[in-house]
This record gives sequence, structure tokens and C-alpha cells, in this order.
Amino acid sequence: MAKDRSDPELDRGLPDLPPELRWREWMRRIEAVLFASASPVPRDDLARVVGQGASVDLLVEDLAADLEGRAFEIAQVAGGWMFRTRAAYAPAIRAAADIGDQLLDLSEFDVAVLAAIAYHQPITRDGLKDIFGKEISRDQIGRLHARDLIGTGPRSPRRGAPYTFVTTEQFLVAFGLESLRDLPDREQLEDAGVVGAAEPRTL
Repeated sequence: MAKDRSDPELDRGLPDLPPELRWREWMRRIEAVLFASASPVPRDDLARVVGQGASVDLLVEDLAADLEGRAFEIAQVAGGWMFRTRAAYAPAIRAAADIGDQLLDLSEFDVAVLAAIAYHQPITRDGLKDIFGKEISRDQIGRLHARDLIGTGPRSPRRGAPYTFVTTEQFLVAFGLESLRDLPDREQLEDAGVVGAAEPRTL
């Protein structure tokens, strides 16, 4: 959760505005916060810019309705909300926008390794070897780590206490997941070609 940056001069209640304009102003504040934030904004943080008792969920719903027909939408990911361009406009963005390192540029095997980590975390490199039937290189782990898609988990209780790997909040953001409970099941992975492409033995 973000640190409390509450501004004592921010009028949250807006008592001088009629109810309809007050609600509209709260919506615009939430819109401004989401627009300015580089990461998902949790409910408690959004609640800091609206009046006491105002429903953040309903405000977000109304804002999302306002965005119907626009090129971007509000996505609920990683325990918060953020703006995201609609998938239909991805080709246009790739053709003309400078998005730099925002592209994940993952191979099919990278995605399969990410899936294995997501479903079996915390997991060691030996655990990944058991799944795929071959060694997972440190370079590959390093690439996923450099993209902030995985992080280091607790040490395994096995001999030598090897490091384990876990997925990160950025993993949830990158794949549009609110939490790990939203991961697809094995059949969905097979339909998408993720499992078959990498040929893991158990996932």
C-alpha cells in the first residue's frame, strides 16, 4: 500500500456542490489518480481523494461506463485499478507509439516457465527441471527477473537451502490478472498452446 500522502488542504467532502456535481468531481479525481499512476492503485488509496462514505467501487464503475467507446479502459489488476489500452488498438500502438521496454518480448518457452512458476510457487530451479525434463538456465531466470515478472521467494527447506522463485505484482499487471486466483486452468493453457509448445511434463 502507498504511503499516506493525504493533503490537509484537499476538500474531500465538497459540501458546497450539489450531489450530482460532487459525484462527478470524485470521479474525475479518481480518473486523475489512475492516469498519473504507473502502477495499480488500491481502493484505500483512491478513498483518500473522495468524501467519507463514498463508494470507490461505484465511482470506478461509473468512470468505466464513461470510458465506453474510448481507446482505453479501467482494468482491475494486482489488487487495484489502472488504465489500460484496449486490446483492439495494440497493432496501432506497435506501429506508431514509442513504447520502449514496455514490450515483454517473451518466447513461448519463457511463458511456459512463467506459468510453471505461477502454478507451483515457491519453486526452485530443480523443481522447474522436474517439470520440463531439462535444466532451466540461469540466463532465462535472469531475463524473467530483469523484467520484474518473477522475484526471489523463501529459501527451500531442502539441503543447501536453494532459492525459490515466485511471481510478482508486475506479473499480474502484465497479464491482466487481479490475483493468482485468476490464472487459467490447465485446459485453457493447452488450448492457448502454452503447455504444448514447451512440452512440460506436469503443469
